[in-house]
Amino acid sequence: MNINGKPYRTIWLSDDGWSVSIIDQTKLPFALEIVVLKSLDDAVRAISSMQVRGAPLIGATAAYGAALALRTDASDEALDRACAALAATRPTAINLRWALDEMQKAVRNQPRDRRVAAAYARAAEICDEDVETCRKIGEHGVGLIKAHAEKKAGARVNILTHCNAGWLACVDWGTALAPIYRAHDEGMPVHVWVDETRPRNQGASLTAYELGAHGVPHTIVADNTGGHLMQNKLVDLCIVGTDRTTASGDVANKIGTYLKALAAKDNGVQFFVALPHSTIDWSLEDGGAIPIEERNAAEVTHMTGKLPDGSIATVAVAPEGSQAANFGFDVTPARLVTGFITERGVTPATPEGLRLLYPERSKAAA
Repeated sequence: MNINGKPYRTIWLSDDGWSVSIIDQTKLPFALEIVVLKSLDDAVRAISSMQVRGAPLIGATAAYGAALALRTDASDEALDRACAALAATRPTAINLRWALDEMQKAVRNQPRDRRVAAAYARAAEICDEDVETCRKIGEHGVGLIKAHAEKKAGARVNILTHCNAGWLACVDWGTALAPIYRAHDEGMPVHVWVDETRPRNQGASLTAYELGAHGVPHTIVADNTGGHLMQNKLVDLCIVGTDRTTASGDVANKIGTYLKALAAKDNGVQFFVALPHSTIDWSLEDGGAIPIEERNAAEVTHMTGKLPDGSIATVAVAPEGSQAANFGFDVTPARLVTGFITERGVTPATPEGLRLLYPERSKAAA
């Protein structure tokens, strides 16, 4: 996708051929800064501190983190240590574990002198595969938007999204935003209601940033506005992403997604979840078993923004001494989800729907 007319991915191999460049998302939307990862520790820190975030991008970064680790020590023990350190950074996003499993398979049976090259090759493939997967999600999802545009006889289609599931959350294109970009590029009149997404404000800082950079009309709203918008027929459909989806169709996504799904159900608004195959956890049936990350309370009690003089500051928004809880995700039951938008097509949010798109999983379980 483009920023000021220049095409970017969120992660790429640097010019030296071995270090890894990323966009530091903790500095957006006020500054576009590139950070270079040169070691396993750098990759672990980038994921933990959310310089990179979003399930697909976390997986891609972990893959390159494993490759960086093998440059120092290509032994089985070092590979195990690297994968354990990376896996511990973010517990909810299943793409992280998936990518590390892929790296293990690519490297484990290679002789030591070929492991680094094999690791870099597989990490690059994971990135390229994510781009193509997200492109296809946009291709399959754009029909949903087109149907609303035709029904509204050319009036704008209003889409509500929660958190950031655009190209900043992936390597390129995004999941939930991919159909929106496709619709916009095809000339459909689309408008996006962007939840601010407290804490961390990833909707206001990231989703609004990338939509604006691509020229997509959008409006930032407080998280609690969604129900009001739906009651007043100002939302045609909701599209969100996911960090982990169970085989039964339950969805873990940024905290507050469940409340949007409840409001959508009550108001007859379609609620779609866009996801790549790597986000499906086929080992889980019950969303209640998904580990929910609890982050630093300071993300709730403090906010970062730009002051009138242009400087960036973090300020307290809660009284000193007050306790704060910071659950990063919630689980939306499959019964509240209209359907899934995947790289293989659109399907109902049911076990049968998922297995229809991924028949090889049924064979694997047999």
